[in-house]
Formats: sequence, structure tokens, C-alpha cells
Amino acid sequence: MDLDSIVNRVKGSFPGSLLQASVSRGEIMLHLRSEDILPVCRFLHNDSQLAFDYLVDLFGVDFHPRDPRFQVVYHLRSLKTKERLWLKVSLPAQAPRVASLTPVWKAADWLEREAFDMFGITFEGHPDLRRILLPPDWQGYPLRKDYPLRG
Repeated sequence: MDLDSIVNRVKGSFPGSLLQASVSRGEIMLHLRSEDILPVCRFLHNDSQLAFDYLVDLFGVDFHPRDPRFQVVYHLRSLKTKERLWLKVSLPAQAPRVASLTPVWKAADWLEREAFDMFGITFEGHPDLRRILLPPDWQGYPLRKDYPLRG
């Protein structure tokens, strides 16, 4: 499936959700409005032609001091079509929040907890959003660019 086919299917079902689309190294990247990530991902997962049934990875990015400061990047794969798809959503510096994708892919559970633990990104609707790598009483988020290098 090519960029135009995926873009047309997403735009047809979610007008206004797609902010940017591109191809890099043969892989399709879609930048979406953050408030639309859950319904768009449900569509990408459930659509019989697209069938993005595998969440390969999810990670946070900090663009400090730029605003929007944070980005969550989702790497999807369709085992049926062998296609790869990258989704991006941008989040503000103050209270970065986005919907959890655990209702679509159970694999999002620990990946979202890691992004929460390292960047402080809140995944709304997550069934158990708590630190996964650091102790519960840890202060701050170590992968933020303004985190002090020394304790």
C-alpha cells in the first residue's frame, strides 16, 4: 500500500486529523492531531485492507526548548500486508497528555509506562500508569532534556 492510499483512507474517515504525511526511507509517516490518536489507531487496526495489527514500538521525544515540546512516536506493522507505518503526535510542554492505546494493542501497556517514567507523558485511560524502570518515589523524568545531569 502506498502513501496516497493510506492518507486517503485516513482522511476519508477522519477529516482534519492528518497534519502531515511523508515517506522516509520507504516508510510512511503520518503526523496526527493528538486528540485523534485513539480513534485513528482503532481504524488502522480494524480496517481489513490496512490491518495494522502489531504495535512494534512507542517512544517519547523531547524537543526542548521548542513548543510543542514533546512528541510520541508509534511504530506499527501489518503482519498481513507487511507494511510499516509511523505515527507522530505532538504534545505541549505543560501537562503532556495523550490517550492510551492499550484498548487497541495490549503491547502499549509497558511501552506507555516507559514513556511516562522517562518523559512524564501521561497516557489517559491507561489501566496501570506507574513507573516501570525507576523507583516509585523518584523525582523528575530522566530523558527530558532539562533533567540535571548530576543529582
